[in-house]
Amino acid sequence: MKNEMSSVDVSAIVFEWNHGPKSLLEAKVGKIYQPTPDSIRISIFIPEVGRDNLMLEAGKRAHISKYLPSNPKVAQSFPMLLRKHLMGGKIVGINQHDFDRIIELNIVRGGVKTVLVIELFAKGNIVLLDEKRKIILPMKPVTFKGRKIRSGEIYEYPQSKANPLNVTISTLKELFITSNSDVVRTVATKMNLGGILAEEVCLVANIDKSRVATEISEEEVEQVHSSLMSVLSPLNEGLLKPNIVLKNENNDVKPIDVTPFELLYFKDFEKKYFESFNLALDEFFGKSALTVINGSTDTVKKEKLGLFERRLKQQQDAIKKFEEQTDKYIQAAEKIYSNYQIIEEIMNVLYSARENGYSWDEIKRTIKESKNKIKAANRITNINPSKGIITLDLDGTNIELDINRSIPQNAEKYYKHAKKVTRKKDGALKAIEDTKKAMKKKEKNVPTKKRIKRKEAWYERFRWFISSDGFLIIGGRDADTNEEIVKKYMEKRDFFLHTQAPGAPVVIIKTEGSDVPEKTIYEAAEFVVSYSNLWKLGYFEGDCYLVKPEQVSKTPESGEYVKKGSFIIRGTRSYYKNVPINAAIGIDKKVPRVIGGPITAINNHGTNIVKLSPGKFNQNDIAKKIYRLWIDSGSDTSFIRGIASPDKIAKMLPPGGSEIVG
Repeated sequence: MKNEMSSVDVSAIVFEWNHGPKSLLEAKVGKIYQPTPDSIRISIFIPEVGRDNLMLEAGKRAHISKYLPSNPKVAQSFPMLLRKHLMGGKIVGINQHDFDRIIELNIVRGGVKTVLVIELFAKGNIVLLDEKRKIILPMKPVTFKGRKIRSGEIYEYPQSKANPLNVTISTLKELFITSNSDVVRTVATKMNLGGILAEEVCLVANIDKSRVATEISEEEVEQVHSSLMSVLSPLNEGLLKPNIVLKNENNDVKPIDVTPFELLYFKDFEKKYFESFNLALDEFFGKSALTVINGSTDTVKKEKLGLFERRLKQQQDAIKKFEEQTDKYIQAAEKIYSNYQIIEEIMNVLYSARENGYSWDEIKRTIKESKNKIKAANRITNINPSKGIITLDLDGTNIELDINRSIPQNAEKYYKHAKKVTRKKDGALKAIEDTKKAMKKKEKNVPTKKRIKRKEAWYERFRWFISSDGFLIIGGRDADTNEEIVKKYMEKRDFFLHTQAPGAPVVIIKTEGSDVPEKTIYEAAEFVVSYSNLWKLGYFEGDCYLVKPEQVSKTPESGEYVKKGSFIIRGTRSYYKNVPINAAIGIDKKVPRVIGGPITAINNHGTNIVKLSPGKFNQNDIAKKIYRLWIDSGSDTSFIRGIASPDKIAKMLPPGGSEIVG
């Protein structure tokens, strides 16, 4: 199933946002929330359409959505800063950068221009820039090779690839001549098209996709170019036919892809068509994302509560109540400021009436008679003369105002209420910590089950993981184990991977004589860069190469020396560039043990999955954090303690510091 938007999808949605009834140009920006670590929701008002919500998820999707996750009770710093710069502004420009998976929203507020950049490629981000393209704040501060996404830095795009919408025949020919792959991979990677669109181009061109790219004739290059223009013509002409592709598996119909126009590649599949590509994206991505969030909430176990558990629940309920009260007071203060002019007009009318000798009863009667004539009168829902309080309807909420105070003083009163409740909440949080300490003390007196004993597999003393396709991949932990893996365990039918960077493990794909899918090779590439010193240095991508065992030698050239754990590589290497650095830790579904490796592989074979990125916490600290997450997750505590001590977790972690990202 497709899990992120392609460059073609980005081009199509940017077209819709710029044209016709679905245009977001001149839309007004409202409040901004961050419902998940990677996503933000922007409330917008579209002229002649009304209110809607823009969902932006880094590295995945961007569309108007009706499937909205719950907003967090406590606002995070990133959406609050976005509100400060964007709220009340207008979207004046929307563009895609160079056919890449990057969308830019140009927003003007009070004459000040800012740019919100949404990166939809792997390890994507959402970044706010000022008019000079200096980064105000990124959602996730990161450092790539030659590219920093941090506050104060000038925003730089990733390295561009050929734009398929305007690529020339001569440029296409050069891409094939310099490629070290087959036709379909060359089209997919060199022009940012992705696998499915590259397959489509080969189908329309009637070219064998598996042919070596350098063997393509000039005439065939022209065929590919013609096919490329034909396949992408709906984008140039704006003739979209949005659809979700469905696949029937054992009488269970599932969506597997969403496309802005029909593809020959999916000609035999059932499809569901939509009025706009935005609606198709929301049905495909928005609905499934909400299901995942709700599903994780529904799985929380409902257990019979003991004394400490009841006390903890009461304290947590109290905190929830305090948070709701705080939100209510802050919203009241914000609404007072957002309706400043209207309130000022109403207050001036009341002051004038009192100065002219009108009684409160006369004022009330006059307001009642004027409700159908004077718009401001409709805002007044109640007057309490004895307390000097008037109640106004501000954006659907009744808010009390003291007529003897100024408008800022009325707003400040609500802010003070919010601070008072926040202090109560702090007290409740301290009480929760005391309750948790008491619960831990009680736990120590409960006898735990014996550790689960099993005989470890031979490869578990190395770095290792099982690929999504079921292949064993092993890697060295140091110079000695690098030597041992090559000399003792590498066979002629295996594959050898390594990086150019020092401090990287030797990685072997154990093929057992079977053909190795590209996905397994790519996961091994992710493994070798992620468990190298590149992780320690804080990089988020790296390069590596693959060779056959016969190309690996310990015999140096005359006068050279090869140190322990290093090898001489002879012959042609297959390079994998800009491989994402990532890792995940989980518990094996079949064998009681901790597993670690590339995210896709661990997702396939594990449970209780924790995703990691390079960060500030050392191995011991992050291992303890993961252990505590698992203990607190509602899983079988004695089972977790038996198989997943912090030491065992640390053994599966990449070198250097890490952070939990999901």
